[in-house]
Amino acid sequence: MNQTRRKFLAQSTFFSTFAISGTKSSGKIIGANERINVAVCGIKARGTAHMGGHGRQRNVVVSHLVDPDARLHKARSKFVDDKFKNTPQCVQDVREVLDNKEVDVISIATPNHWHSLMSIWSCQAGKDVFVEKPLSHNLFEGRKLVEAAKKYKRIVQHGTQNRSLGKWSQLANEIASGKHGKLEVALGTCHKRRESIGYKEAKLPPPDLNYDLWTGPATKQEYHENLVHYNWHWFWNYGNGDIGNQGVHQMDIARWMIPGAVWPKSAFSLGGRFGYDDQGETANTQLAIFDYGHCLLVFDVRGLAGKTNLGVSNHVFFNKDAKQKKTISHGIKGIKDPLAARGEVDVFENFIQAVRNRREEDLDAHVFEGHVSSGLCHLANLSYRLGKKTKFNKKKKSFGGNRKAYEYFERMQDHLKENGLKLQETNYIVGRTLHFDSNTETIRDDEEANRLLTRAYRPPYVVPVKV
Repeated sequence: MNQTRRKFLAQSTFFSTFAISGTKSSGKIIGANERINVAVCGIKARGTAHMGGHGRQRNVVVSHLVDPDARLHKARSKFVDDKFKNTPQCVQDVREVLDNKEVDVISIATPNHWHSLMSIWSCQAGKDVFVEKPLSHNLFEGRKLVEAAKKYKRIVQHGTQNRSLGKWSQLANEIASGKHGKLEVALGTCHKRRESIGYKEAKLPPPDLNYDLWTGPATKQEYHENLVHYNWHWFWNYGNGDIGNQGVHQMDIARWMIPGAVWPKSAFSLGGRFGYDDQGETANTQLAIFDYGHCLLVFDVRGLAGKTNLGVSNHVFFNKDAKQKKTISHGIKGIKDPLAARGEVDVFENFIQAVRNRREEDLDAHVFEGHVSSGLCHLANLSYRLGKKTKFNKKKKSFGGNRKAYEYFERMQDHLKENGLKLQETNYIVGRTLHFDSNTETIRDDEEANRLLTRAYRPPYVVPVKV
């Protein structure tokens, strides 16, 4: 563990009971052989992995399924019953299970904009939490969740399951030992083909979908069928693009490989949505550079096809000889089928073990680690959203004298050319360089950027300033 996380754990306070709008439940100690009841929230796709991850464990029961879309309830209830021989109760509103003293764990696989608030409510109601990636929709609410987990002495695990894979911890230890030399770049890639989502007209939501609940803390917008159930990822109101979707897994690994890395000195991003014209808002091609002083963390998103795609992967590069500037690469590609990976099993088992023994330091993917790695994705997107359009053929000085950053930018241009883009006729967005204050988790000397570290929450779905 890095020193920041050690300090966080050492300062944890004793559990105190809190009630949200009538909640009567409070945290309890669960014995090694006692039954743990889990409510899985968000049950369309990723939620089925949560049902399986929890349900297959001894004395763990998926007792409730929560989703504003009641069209899903019957089939998912049957899935649990067929697989584990118990019939879960299905509800639309998470507050019903927060009020239920028989529910011990809230397992969250909702859209991103609900992750932190639902987790905070769960901590306040005395529940332990497994929350999917990214931990938060913005940096402010991630910090509030860290504070809530600490204040209410809750076990909170983040869904970056690679933290349970020994190959990564082994590589991190080797790098920290200096075995490979001086680390120069930790690279994460999210090269996944993302097709156009087209345009969907505004319409009335289906009668069995409680769209107000689905919207929750986000700004209320007209319903259209590019929102429910997956394409919300590509809209800023609900998602964080692929850097905060698949990418947060590889972002977490890349940061893990940098010894002692928490927050960077600065963050910078550029890119665009290239290759098609559709309703989506987030970048499908994005390059982010994080300066850690002694090395860089580079993140590369590519949503188009091509031979230049590296897939979902991580690589680390070392400067073996300061005079000759030689580098070597050590890369391990990401798992193509994460649902079948051993890490998927381990991360749920690891969580339940910590729920029983109350040792948050045993968590593979601790809430604080999730907050920081998700926060890097948010900083990249913030830089991008504050950026300005420019032509590819217009020389920019955004990278200064950083030759590695220019190298990855050139690779991104080659990828776009491979996909038929005429760069001399194409605009891209050059983001703003954000200088980060790790003590306050704010942007130095940038009021506009700091305002965008949070959002305007829609009552009553408000992430509190004081948890």
